[in-house]
Amino acid sequence: MELSSEDSLRLNVLLANKPRAIRIDESSMTLYGLSEKGEAKIPLNPNCRDDQYLKILRELLSGNVLGSPGGYPVYLQRWTRMGQTRDENLEQLLLLGEPEAVVAVACAAGLTDELARRAWWTSQDPDNARRMLQNPAVVNGSMGPELADFLIEYLPFESEPEIIVESLRLALQPGLIDEQQKQKLWMRCSRKPTYYLGFLASIPDDLPEQVAGRSFSAQNEQALNELAAAENPYAKTLLRVSSPAGQAFLNTVAKVMEKPANQDVVTILLDVLRGYFAAIRSEGDPNLTMEELAEEAQQRIEQPDTDPSLLVCLANTAGLQDELRTLRALSGLGYGVVRPIFRRTDAIGSLMRRKLEPVSTPLVQWIRLLQGQY
Repeated sequence: MELSSEDSLRLNVLLANKPRAIRIDESSMTLYGLSEKGEAKIPLNPNCRDDQYLKILRELLSGNVLGSPGGYPVYLQRWTRMGQTRDENLEQLLLLGEPEAVVAVACAAGLTDELARRAWWTSQDPDNARRMLQNPAVVNGSMGPELADFLIEYLPFESEPEIIVESLRLALQPGLIDEQQKQKLWMRCSRKPTYYLGFLASIPDDLPEQVAGRSFSAQNEQALNELAAAENPYAKTLLRVSSPAGQAFLNTVAKVMEKPANQDVVTILLDVLRGYFAAIRSEGDPNLTMEELAEEAQQRIEQPDTDPSLLVCLANTAGLQDELRTLRALSGLGYGVVRPIFRRTDAIGSLMRRKLEPVSTPLVQWIRLLQGQY
């Protein structure tokens, strides 16, 4: 079976004019072509079932563009979504009218700002916006701010914490939104605390909140600065978290901890905290329970010989053992601390928060200690 004669003629004219991209609106059975002169529109006239007609249409496009009459190989979905598409084919993929081909372009390492513009015209999908904003060429191009604006406007329609956090992390990359937009987003956090996680994950040292820093004795301050200049991870991290920006980070963490909505919010927060204190623990997530984590941190303080950075920090400061132990403990947070609880329950809301008290109580104490409240 072939396309109707009317559609075949119009499509051949469109292809002869070398369009930059093609999209198909399946609901209205309309094909659109993007060219230097603007947008062309072809209302389709099926001579069979719509799904069958669209298959024939895409096979024709694939044969004309790629020389492959079988259509775009959508079975390569996982491969293309990992960014393995060949860069020299990207322009051609946008001429297939195939959503999965657009995804392949959005994920490709060779994506350019111009190709991102065409891909966005083809499929204005939030997943594609997130994929493209992972590419520095797009972030630094003209499409970066447009995609960031879209993700921010689309936030109210997102419900999954991981997606909300990822959208904010990408939109808050430097140069994409202005300070006024950032402040408006921050104000929305009070109504939806999950938004705080996006700020914590993306700009932990540049939060809109302003608070006072925490000071130490003159002797400790001097020692910490000297050690930090020598790249001591404990000294650098303690100074970082004690600065005004660091104290704002802790304040924001405390806000998220007050009423986490579900288990995803909790696990994301734990990952964000581990990332913030990662310099302390180069080996990464130790996958320990809360009790094991606290015990490991205490042993490290009592027997610092295996950790030269900690040993020199303890030797050159006075009275900071609790802070240094807390840094070590926080650097090991992860799903391991909540696994004993979450594997037995799928509770959310207030019930989940009650069950989490064996984890949240010591965590709050560690945060307060670093805020100088103990």
